[in-house]
Amino acid sequence: MKAKVYVTLKNGVLDPQGATIQKSLKNIGVDGIKEVRMGKYFELELDGKGNADEQIKKACESVLANTVIENFRYELVA
Repeated sequence: MKAKVYVTLKNGVLDPQGATIQKSLKNIGVDGIKEVRMGKYFELELDGKGNADEQIKKACESVLANTVIENFRYELVA
């Protein structure tokens, strides 16, 4: 089983990397982009032992995301 984990900044948290990307896109002629927000993506291979939801939630809350400023979501794929 595989878990796909998406980590994004919470609303209201400044995103200087996203702002830089947005400016770069505008500089190369890509118009119409209102906002760019950076995030992280992880793929985790699970061994099938234990409760997958509990394992992924613990991994996200402990290591993969800074829950003070970031949200996370995940999906389990067979």
